[in-house]
Amino acid sequence: MTNWLPDLSSGAGPLYQRLADRIEADIDRGVLAAGTKLPPQRDLAYDIGATVGTIGRAYQLLRERGLVSGEVGRGTYVLRRHSDDSQQDGPALPSHPEGTRLAVAPPGKLRLDSTAAPDTGQGGIITELLAQITRDHAYEIASYTRDFPQRWMDAGSLWLARNGFRPAPDSIVPTLGTHAAVMAAIAALTAPGDYIAFEHLTYSQVSRSAGLVGRRIALVGSDAEGIDPEDFERVCAQKHPRMVFLMPTVQNPTLATIDVGRRRDIALIAREYNVLLVEDDLYGGLTEDKTPLLAEFAPERTIVASGLSKSVSAGVRGGWLSCPPAYRHRIQVAHKMLTGGMPFLLAEVGSRLVLSGKAHEIRRDSIAEINARIAIVREKLAGFAFQARDNVPFVWLTLPDPWLSGTFKNASYENGVLLDDEDEFKAGRSEQVFHAVRFGISAPSQRADVARGVEIIRRLLEEGRAGYDSFG
Repeated sequence: MTNWLPDLSSGAGPLYQRLADRIEADIDRGVLAAGTKLPPQRDLAYDIGATVGTIGRAYQLLRERGLVSGEVGRGTYVLRRHSDDSQQDGPALPSHPEGTRLAVAPPGKLRLDSTAAPDTGQGGIITELLAQITRDHAYEIASYTRDFPQRWMDAGSLWLARNGFRPAPDSIVPTLGTHAAVMAAIAALTAPGDYIAFEHLTYSQVSRSAGLVGRRIALVGSDAEGIDPEDFERVCAQKHPRMVFLMPTVQNPTLATIDVGRRRDIALIAREYNVLLVEDDLYGGLTEDKTPLLAEFAPERTIVASGLSKSVSAGVRGGWLSCPPAYRHRIQVAHKMLTGGMPFLLAEVGSRLVLSGKAHEIRRDSIAEINARIAIVREKLAGFAFQARDNVPFVWLTLPDPWLSGTFKNASYENGVLLDDEDEFKAGRSEQVFHAVRFGISAPSQRADVARGVEIIRRLLEEGRAGYDSFG
């Protein structure tokens, strides 16, 4: 191709990286279509005043990103992207963005596919708060939320505080739950086409949502101790993600908790490669884990998000994030654009729950109920391989041979139990196979229902595939 030259007037990093980023951007925009031959390295080096070695490094980086292929004697060609399809009239959409769960749960099934806070009588407390709020703030309830009272930020500062992390009220954005908080940060601080890094298994509704708004997914390896810093650095060097999403304390679904050393390494790598850290502490707030938050190691680039859904009340949709103050306004605007705005009633309920101390009381009761149910799991699944943790409302169950994750999920469904297979938690197309399922223990109204559901799971594990006929 002789008429194309890259615009290198903007961008960051060394010249080879800026060149690779510009070529990738032109591929995304359609300037360089699939099958296009890139200029020979020596010609491009002459045209832009660089060395042949610089061009070679840029082309190699593009090959690592899966954007081009090169053959000796033939040149370097742009590869066809997954979204390139001449039969499509519009842009390609992610397949099954809703995941593997049924959109509407059928009646009569036992819900072990949810980890919302258990019912411990919080409805009565919320009823009293609602009466107070409707009496005290009739005008605000009737109107759109134009102003955010200081108490909403004070509540977020109090709720997000954990261990040595004490976010200032001027770093807080009230949100419609933790998911909305994370998506607001993604929308505000990244651009369409940017990479966001995720572990292979994670809370994948964030990665699906990110894909729906045009962000690309980069997968990072992990092990029983959490994300692998060495692989994180490899992904940073090859794909230059703008952001990484992590659940350092009680990762969903594996329950892994990253130790101090790895957290420090992750913070250093993020700083070196200018990557923003999103720390989802939703389950961490249930624990008594004393490990410092990632935000303590890299406060200048860490967004911490949490809410009330797992410990107080999922229906209130109460959530907050803390961020470097320079990002606060952008994230608040993005949250409004994505959600339509913060409802006064929900924000006020969540804040009053926290500031009155009621949220902490409900969380204490929720933890006691969760632990009673975890005890049932430990008793009834004794002898099988699973991960469970005090205070945390889900279990990661390793399946014995010959069970496959999806097949076990189907067998559980046929026997009246809804749970999640491993595909529900895959952030992208991953070749890794875990042969595991996750089930929650907080949604059923009675402990007896939890016991019944776990008994069904144990029976399936004991009977094996011979006890399940998919043609039934």
